[in-house]
Amino acid sequence: MSPPPSPGPGARGIVRLLNTAGGRLLVLAGEVDGAAVDAFHRRYGREPARIDGIDAGSVTSLSAAGLELLRDHLHTAPWSDRTVALRRTPEVDRLLAGR
Repeated sequence: MSPPPSPGPGARGIVRLLNTAGGRLLVLAGEVDGAAVDAFHRRYGREPARIDGIDAGSVTSLSAAGLELLRDHLHTAPWSDRTVALRRTPEVDRLLAGR
C-alpha cells in the first residue's frame, strides 16, 4: 500500500479524519486553503464522511473551499441521525454566520 499523499511543500493548513475514542473526527487546522481541501479530497474522496465531531478550533483562516467542506459535513450529518459537535474559532463562527 502506498503512503497517503502529503499536503505538499509549504502547506499551512490541514484537513484530516481521525478515529478517536469519541468517534470519527474531522479536523481542520491552520490556514485551510484550496490546496488543503484538495489534499483531503484526494485522500478521502469528495463525499462527506460519517463523522461524530468537527474540530476547527485551530483554524486561523478558512477559504471558500474550506468553508464549503465544513458546511457539507455539517449539513449531511443529520441524514445519518448524527449530532455533530463542532469546536470552532471566532473566525469560523463569523464565516458560518455569513459575515
